[in-house]
Amino acid sequence: MPIVLGPRHRYCDGISRRSFLQVGGLALGGLTLPNLLRAEARSGAKKSDRSVIMVYLSGGLAHQDTFDLKPSAPKEVRGEFKPIATNVPGIHVGELLPNLARCMDKLIVLRSLVGLRDEHSSFQSTTGFVMNEVKRDGKPHFGSVIAKVQGPRDPIVPPFVDLFPIMQHKPYNSPNAGFLGRAASPAKLDGSDLAAMKLQALTLDQLSDRRRLLEKVDTWKRDADGRDRTGMDAMYERAFDVLTSHKLVDALDVTREPEAVRERYGRGSTKHLGDGAPMWNDQLLMARRLVEAGARCVTVAYGFWDTHGQNFRHLKQHLPLFDKGISALVEDLYSRGLDKTTTLVVWGEFGRTPKINKDAGRDHWSRVNGALLSGGGMRTGQVIGSTDSTAAEAKDHPIPYRDVLATVYHNLGIDPNGMVYDVSNRPTPILPSENRPIERVY
Repeated sequence: MPIVLGPRHRYCDGISRRSFLQVGGLALGGLTLPNLLRAEARSGAKKSDRSVIMVYLSGGLAHQDTFDLKPSAPKEVRGEFKPIATNVPGIHVGELLPNLARCMDKLIVLRSLVGLRDEHSSFQSTTGFVMNEVKRDGKPHFGSVIAKVQGPRDPIVPPFVDLFPIMQHKPYNSPNAGFLGRAASPAKLDGSDLAAMKLQALTLDQLSDRRRLLEKVDTWKRDADGRDRTGMDAMYERAFDVLTSHKLVDALDVTREPEAVRERYGRGSTKHLGDGAPMWNDQLLMARRLVEAGARCVTVAYGFWDTHGQNFRHLKQHLPLFDKGISALVEDLYSRGLDKTTTLVVWGEFGRTPKINKDAGRDHWSRVNGALLSGGGMRTGQVIGSTDSTAAEAKDHPIPYRDVLATVYHNLGIDPNGMVYDVSNRPTPILPSENRPIERVY
C-alpha cells in the first residue's frame, strides 16, 4: 500500500509513524481517514476558536528556586538564588528568570498546588489522574477529551497535536486516548517528522490517479451491495484535502519565521536531557504556529528537572533557555492577539524538597507544587496561593492540581464535570465533581 509519510519510526505502543497516513485505505493510525472525518462530523462538536498549549516539565522543577523563593529561610532551604522584582509590584521570581519577570503582567503564578502523587510521569498533568488509574481505567489524555468533545477548529488541521518526543523513562511519554479510542488520538509529531510529511512517496498526480481508482471501487461497491453511501464523496474530498494540504507541514516549519523571531525564542537542541525531554525551543514556536494554523490542543515536553544532585548548577545551565523560550511564547500570545483564545499552562509532576541534600540537590516533593498560566482571557499579573516559610506546605488557598485542568476545559468552553462518551457511547465524567475552574483567574 503506498505510504504518504516517509521514514519509519516506532512508538512505544508499537505503532510506527509510517502508519500515520496511508493512501490506499486513507488510514490514520489504523482508522480510515474518511471514517475518522465522518465520526467527527457525527460528534456534534461545538465550533469555537479556543485552544490550549501545555508545556510539561519532565522530572519536576524546583518551585523554591524559580517562582516561590524563600530568601528569609535558612541557607539549607533557600539555596543560592536571589529573588528579583517583576513588572508587577510585589511579585518576585528567581534571578535566573529576568525575561519572565518583565512579562509577569501576562502571567498567573500558582504557588499552592496540592493532591499530587510522588510519581515520575506525565499522567497527572495530562489526564488529571495518577498512572495506575490511567492504565487501569483507560483514562484519556486531556487533548483527546478536547478532540472528542469539540472536534477540529479547521478541517485540514488535527484538533490535537502532540509534540512529545519518545523519552527514555516511559511514564514521561504521553498517555493515549484511552477509552475514547483512536478517533480521539493525537497527531504524534515531534518536529523531526517534518521532512517525512512532505508526501515523499507519492506525487500529487499519483495521488489523483489513486483517487480516481478509489472512486471507481466505491461505485462498484455501491452497485454491488446496494448500501446507501451518501456523504461518502464529501468525506473522501476532506480526506484528500488533508493528505494534500501543506498547512500542517508549514505550521511545523519554523524556518518560515524571521530569523529575529527564532533568536528571540532561543534555539535549544533536540538532544534529550537525562531520561526526559530535550530543551528544544523551536517546539515552543511550533506550538504557537500550530494554534494559529487551527490546532485546538498542542502539548510539548520540555527539559529535564529531576535534580537530585547539583540542582543549582543544573538550573544555572538550563533556566536561562527556559526563561527565554517561555517568555517569547507568552509575549507572542499577546502581541498576536491570541491571549483571549489560547490558554498556556506550564507545569510538571511535583515540586522539590525544601531541604537541600548532601549532593547539593533537591529530592521529590509532592506535597506542594507550582504552575504558570497565561492567556485564555484570564486575569493575569497575579499570584494565587502561598506556601509556608520553607515552601513545604500550602499555606493559603490550596489548589487541587486537577483544578488546573478544570480551568483549561472551562477556557475551551467544555464543562469539566460534564460527560465524555467512550467508543461504546457510555458516559464518563471528564473530571470528578469536586474539581472546578480556579475562580481567582477570572
